[in-house]
Amino acid sequence: MKFDFNFYHGKNVLVTGHTGFKGAWLCKMLAMAGANVTGYALEPPANPSLFELAGIEKDIRSVIDDIRDYETLKRTFDDVQPELVFHLAAQPIVREGYRNPADTYSINVMGTVNVLECIRQKNCVKSFLNVTTDKVYLNREWTWGYRESDELDGFDPYSNSKSCSELVTHSYKNSFFADGRVAISTARAGNVIGGGDFASDRIIPDCIRAALQGKDIVVRNPYSTRPYQHVLEPLYAYLMIAAMQYQDGRYAGWYNVGPDDGDCFQTGALVDLFVSKWGDGIKWVNQHDGGPHEAGFLKLDCSKLKSVFGWRPRWNLELAVEKTVEWAKVWQSGKGTGDLRTVMDRQIEEFLSAGR
Repeated sequence: MKFDFNFYHGKNVLVTGHTGFKGAWLCKMLAMAGANVTGYALEPPANPSLFELAGIEKDIRSVIDDIRDYETLKRTFDDVQPELVFHLAAQPIVREGYRNPADTYSINVMGTVNVLECIRQKNCVKSFLNVTTDKVYLNREWTWGYRESDELDGFDPYSNSKSCSELVTHSYKNSFFADGRVAISTARAGNVIGGGDFASDRIIPDCIRAALQGKDIVVRNPYSTRPYQHVLEPLYAYLMIAAMQYQDGRYAGWYNVGPDDGDCFQTGALVDLFVSKWGDGIKWVNQHDGGPHEAGFLKLDCSKLKSVFGWRPRWNLELAVEKTVEWAKVWQSGKGTGDLRTVMDRQIEEFLSAGR
């Protein structure tokens, strides 16, 4: 099955969470496809931010507001009349969920309710994708991948709030969209890396910050195993799912999006790979900080996405790290917005060409 990237040309698309790392890359992809993109989110969550550094606001209409503000969100729906909605707005950090659980639930659960309520009130939306996480599953520390039919019950406040977001989506789908007028899916993605991620408490951004400062990289849990993939992998899958279910509602459902087993790395091995790509004699140190519970082993079974759509990952982890380092070194050079936009455009084109 071949997904035509040009499907999005001329389509009205709303992206929540567009000022975040994944949201900024998604907006860049949609703009390249010729979509009419509107983003709805708070100010960029990191400083510096990919959204600002790469001038993503040049490509889209940007609405800066809180996903929990239903009235403003509804006005945006009224103005934009979106045909497709990608819901990425979230509090996405496990440790921040422990620090501020009430805010995490408010953003991740009620934010989803507000988006679905706006869709319920409108007739323009034909396709909705709620982006969640691999951490929605009840983690039994299995050595095999979790499937979409496995139990949802994230352990920590962040993971659990995304499980709740899934359940909200399921309820709205069954209660209000059973007639099929809106095709609804959720996508559960693993850990992503890529140029422009400046979030705290994420291993590759931590590596880049340390490398730029000439410091040792501190790794707090080198033996945890995670599925890592370049950010373009899940974003392409999101675009594919939303487009295909727009054209045929039978494709709506719940999908895991992750790398093949060979790219489920222990954190220490991932940092070794980063060190080899960055060079300059950098090294890392094991410094477990006794922090809050995080899963030791977690990976996804993506056979459903592969069997339904014929999807396959395009970039292995080594290439993903290489592309991430490439972006970071362009930023380090201080050449400015134009060069950052150029490297993003080139990487998107290379990624799309890899599947041809």
